[in-house]
Amino acid sequence: MPRKALTESVSDLNAAPGGAAAVDRALSLLCAFQPGDEALSLAQFAERTQLYKSTVLRLLASLEHARLIRRQDDGRYALGMEIARLHGLYAASLSLDRIVPPVLRALAATTGESAAYHVRQDQGDSWVRLCQFRVDSSHVVRDHVRAGDLLPNDRGAGARVLIAFGPEAERPRGTRERKLYDAIRTQGYCALVGDRTAELAGISAPVFHADGSLAAAVTLTMPTHRYDERYIEPVRAAARELTGQV
Repeated sequence: MPRKALTESVSDLNAAPGGAAAVDRALSLLCAFQPGDEALSLAQFAERTQLYKSTVLRLLASLEHARLIRRQDDGRYALGMEIARLHGLYAASLSLDRIVPPVLRALAATTGESAAYHVRQDQGDSWVRLCQFRVDSSHVVRDHVRAGDLLPNDRGAGARVLIAFGPEAERPRGTRERKLYDAIRTQGYCALVGDRTAELAGISAPVFHADGSLAAAVTLTMPTHRYDERYIEPVRAAARELTGQV
């Protein structure tokens, strides 16, 4: 009878209800890869999944047969070509038009304010802030930005987030601005009143790709008299919902 591990494995702790334990364990090996990993050793797999090395070897053999894993000459294991094929199919079926607007509509409905999805758009040696998607507030008094509009890249909560979580080399070096962007990165959002124009307030949070790189900023805008700190968490929640999907 096989020994029971003293410490529960990652797959045991996150087992799929009604699923197959062997599949959960195999998938835990794929999930063991982290950003920056080119390949993993048998010992690294065992440490990260809390599975016996003998179990890891059997699972790796199946994953290698399915081309989800490939064994390198140095004995370590890297992701296989089947991962690239599946990613290509996923990317081809992915459409931001189906993913982003529903999240923005929910955010606008929750807060009653205008929700937007801002991205960096390179223009030669510089960049501009593009409003890629937008859902308007139901209030009569609101700002009138439209999807496709280009906005300042150095003012407004959305711009500040794109700077704070973008390339470090592009962040301003002044002491005051450095403190601002450090604070945004630490707290994970930016909330400003009267930054782009005196009459507007904004709350913005970063959206990340699956590899951890910056994808966009989810931004809520409103007249300054309707600014409410309680909107910060819904904005952050919307950004978290989109992270890894775009």
